[in-house]
Amino acid sequence: MSVLSRRTTTYMLLIAILALMLSPFGWLAITALKASSELRAVPIHWWPHEPDLGNFQQALTLFDYLGYARNSLTIATVYAVLVTLASAWAGYGFARLEAPGKKPIFSVLLSTMMLPAVITLIPTYLMFAKLHLTNTYMPWVLWGLSGAPYLIFLFRQFFTNMPKELEEAAIVDGCGQIRIFWRIFLPQSWPVIATSLILSFSWTWGDYIAPALLLDDARTTLAVKLATGYVNQHGAQLGNVVAAGAVMYVVPVLALFLIMQRGFISGISTSGLK
Repeated sequence: MSVLSRRTTTYMLLIAILALMLSPFGWLAITALKASSELRAVPIHWWPHEPDLGNFQQALTLFDYLGYARNSLTIATVYAVLVTLASAWAGYGFARLEAPGKKPIFSVLLSTMMLPAVITLIPTYLMFAKLHLTNTYMPWVLWGLSGAPYLIFLFRQFFTNMPKELEEAAIVDGCGQIRIFWRIFLPQSWPVIATSLILSFSWTWGDYIAPALLLDDARTTLAVKLATGYVNQHGAQLGNVVAAGAVMYVVPVLALFLIMQRGFISGISTSGLK
């Protein structure tokens, strides 16, 4: 097989995989343009006869869509920034500082990634309830300040690969560890910072369980409200309006990824490589 044939086959395979991965979002967008009667039509209407943009207007007006989006944006942004800084600092400590028991502690940290989040769900709720932190955004602040094991691992791997000469030169110039971290290591770690911001923002933006458990209806996030807010006078769910709301719901994450995609790809591909 010639080089051109192999390249053509590769591109066709990649296009097929891309189409397969985008098909759920495409079907969601098509559903958002359908009338209610077309959702139950037999045979299936693969394309709406008369695209209805009014579904998007209903998605914005049936409840305070922008208000709940603001709640989600606040929580996701605060958590993403705090967890990125905390994970970077912890990763720097594991990579560049010496302390007794550092390797066993790091092993324990990595082992926590194997614990399903549902295991800690009830203890977490009871702890925050006893501290009177339910119906507030403080749990996300505390989670952010605690760092995330996977992100700590990424930063640790990135900082481990940085030349020791940078650190030695800074020490000779009189820099302490905090200044070395802020002035030298953190600015150099933009690929991992971009990766951390995208992952942590998307985790929180798409989280349903924690807001449903810890927040009341006024303070809850858009993810929770999308699941319960689009019903008609009989209590039946409006599938086309839900789809329209969901299409708008994924826009912030897509925008963040498009802005930081180069750093994200670089961070994922270089972390852990010598």
